[in-house]
Amino acid sequence: MFGTIKRALTGLFAGKDSDGAQGLTEEQIQAEFKKRYHHFKLLLTANKKALEVMSEMEEALNGRRAFGMAFIRAHSTAASVNVYKIVEHLNSIAPGKYAELYNRIKDIQRRIGDCWQQGCQDAATALVVPLAEAGRDMADQVGGKMAGLGEIVRRAGLPVPPGFAVTARAYRRLVEENDLKDEINRLLQTAGPDDQRNLLILSSQIRNKITDAKVPDDVAAAILEAYEALWRPLGRPVPVSLRSSALGEDEAGQTFAGQFSSKLNVGPDDILQSYKEVLASKYSPQAMTYRLNRGIPDEDVAMCVGVMAMVDAVAGGVIYSRNPLDIRDDAIRIHSALGLPKSVVDGSVATDEFVVRRGEPPVLAERHIRRKDQVFVCLPGEGVCRMETTGDRAGEPSLTDAQALALGEAAVRLESMYGAPVDVEWAVDTSGAIMFLQCRELVQLPGGAAPDRPRRVHGQPLVADGVTASPGVGCGPVFVVRREADLLRFPRGGVLVAIEAPPRYASVIDMAAAIVTEKGGAAGHLANVAREFRVPALMGVPGATTLLAPGAEVTVDADGRAVYPGRVQELLDAAEAERRPAPERQTPMHAILRRVMDQITPLHLIDPNVPEFAPENCRTLHDITRFCHEKSVTEMFAFGQEFHFSKRAAKQLKYKGTAMKWWFINLDDGFVHDVPGKYVKLEEICSIPVGALWDGIVAIPWQGPPPVDGRGLMSIIAQASTNPHLEAAAHSSFAERNYFMVSRNYLCLSSRFGFHFCTVEALVGDRPQENYVSFQFKGGAAEFSRRRRRAEFVAEILEIRGFAVEVSEDASFARVSVGPEDEMLTALKVIGYMLMHTRQLDMIMHNEAMVQSYKQKILDDLVTVVGAPTRVMPACPVREPEAEREAAV
Repeated sequence: MFGTIKRALTGLFAGKDSDGAQGLTEEQIQAEFKKRYHHFKLLLTANKKALEVMSEMEEALNGRRAFGMAFIRAHSTAASVNVYKIVEHLNSIAPGKYAELYNRIKDIQRRIGDCWQQGCQDAATALVVPLAEAGRDMADQVGGKMAGLGEIVRRAGLPVPPGFAVTARAYRRLVEENDLKDEINRLLQTAGPDDQRNLLILSSQIRNKITDAKVPDDVAAAILEAYEALWRPLGRPVPVSLRSSALGEDEAGQTFAGQFSSKLNVGPDDILQSYKEVLASKYSPQAMTYRLNRGIPDEDVAMCVGVMAMVDAVAGGVIYSRNPLDIRDDAIRIHSALGLPKSVVDGSVATDEFVVRRGEPPVLAERHIRRKDQVFVCLPGEGVCRMETTGDRAGEPSLTDAQALALGEAAVRLESMYGAPVDVEWAVDTSGAIMFLQCRELVQLPGGAAPDRPRRVHGQPLVADGVTASPGVGCGPVFVVRREADLLRFPRGGVLVAIEAPPRYASVIDMAAAIVTEKGGAAGHLANVAREFRVPALMGVPGATTLLAPGAEVTVDADGRAVYPGRVQELLDAAEAERRPAPERQTPMHAILRRVMDQITPLHLIDPNVPEFAPENCRTLHDITRFCHEKSVTEMFAFGQEFHFSKRAAKQLKYKGTAMKWWFINLDDGFVHDVPGKYVKLEEICSIPVGALWDGIVAIPWQGPPPVDGRGLMSIIAQASTNPHLEAAAHSSFAERNYFMVSRNYLCLSSRFGFHFCTVEALVGDRPQENYVSFQFKGGAAEFSRRRRRAEFVAEILEIRGFAVEVSEDASFARVSVGPEDEMLTALKVIGYMLMHTRQLDMIMHNEAMVQSYKQKILDDLVTVVGAPTRVMPACPVREPEAEREAAV
């Protein structure tokens, strides 16, 4: 990134001397700036969405969800659409300059389409599917819940009640034949997650329409025929349970737990009506609120239904194959109650808890038997009821020790099959046989939450928290990367520790044992590459570069979000034992998704400083996002070079607090109102980053240049008279003044202080992933060695203040990014101070004592500057944000 900034700024101030540029009027230039800034914001938004989609696809490929062709098509299309938006916005920022990217997208889309064609033919024509034939590759036909149960039947060999799934096609047939689609959509137009009264009315109206609808004849016939096939081997019609199995239900991070209905102990005559009632539960108030708050489109949730022989349970409950409150606790926890498992999942009674420790053989480590004063049982005909338990029965264990151990062993088998911890519903029938009713991935919290024990179970960590960007555990010596040149010394097996997580760090990914950064998250470029290479990565860890000593051996527990001193062999062994590359057997859908992702997620363009970093070398959608993100920053920095502002195009700041002159150009919504005349007041500027930068500029008055000796003075005179670069720069009218280009959330400052130049760019808003502050400092009046030392001096101070820095020749480049608004505003205060107080210091850079004295003074001053309250900028005119408006469209 710093290389990009450096290249973009080369010649920035060697502008034209005319009043306009490329034949444009001042108004047209202003409009061009607004347009570019608008597209820049939209590009960042589309970039974030594209990376999030890629992350979801990687999770699915690693066995963390059931999926079918619908998932593959939807996600690869979403990635493609967002990348196309990125390219569109980049070509709007730089018209015609990157047109080759359209050809690259078309080629990649063609290859993705070929992968689709190689996939399984869409078999979603069946109205019912026997449970024994369902599986993970049919998730878009039978829903996540029944796909998971079918997988148990096909692969785990564990007992599941006989049954069948009524497919998504059957649901769509009912909606189509009863003309419900348009009516439901019309009603949903008025739905909102915060309007509970309206939501209750809508829910009732829609559910009534579905339960009153006629089941199409072909659907009804298919259900009843499948039911007959279910009971005939049993010799008599049997009651059944009907369970929701919506598309997307029971997926990782999207379980819809408890949002839909189940019908228990249903007789033959009520199967069709109960089927409609389960379909109607798609529009229960809680399910509608869940979808609205999670941003899940209504059409993405087709309702499938599982129909299974009813288990007349004497005990039932839930198994967690690992502790849901602590990712490092692998004990199996069994919660059980008397009667049907409904009382456990509803939370209506106290439950027994059995803790099974893994091993050969497993060990029942704990038994917690509680008083169970109620029990759900099947009625003799159909339906269930809640009964009071009497006498000593309420205090009896709901399971024998042997049954608890058998359930523990089954949980381990299911976890192995899923490739992830599982949450399993089960029941024990009157004969003592165990039946499994549901299995889904378990959502775990990363740290122990119990108040009576330490948060971490492996001693005191050096650092903790952050985001698991790539799972796993790694161990090695700490290597802190502060500059790009540090990568050249990165040791094989080292733990890469840095402030930011830029894509260029991927150049050493195959050498790294783990990655720890203070910035970044799971949706970033580097995070994607880390997951691809299976390198543990922990990002967003406060103070990592300060608290982790270079050279010290550490163990990075990315799953547990902590870094421990030394080599924690227990963690490494546990990580190796639980390594989850994929489920035991890949389905055809996994193979198709892998081929699709080969066209989407690999990142080949890493280093923007090489000639190969070009549109024609973009081989994947990830390459295009990387290229466009890099070039968008370049083009934004090139504003001053491509469009030369006349002296009349900006408003001069009317401010008595500084002798310097400043001009402001309003890109979009940076002024409180239209400002007539030649001058603008500070209170008429509503740019958030300007307020923080200005706080730094005026915080502590400049005391003037340092005392200079004869050698320093002669050096300045010699440079001023012989350096052609200084002379050329002086001819740029754009560089002779200090220009701000501003909007509410953006600023770009090009300033000249004597013989050196500074550029500041910042985007600060409520989206931390898009926020950044960049600073470039270059030039001076002394000879090169002093200018170089001054660049290093500025870099050292900014590095201490948390910036990622780079020094090239006599220029310093510094950047902070991916952080909350207050963090960006603090960085701008620091930059504002540095703008004023590093002037003319190149004159004393030969005197190390004076250098250290000034360094200490600046660091002391910055403590005061940063601690001062941040200026509150006036409100901008109320308008609908263009980025949000386009996103809504």
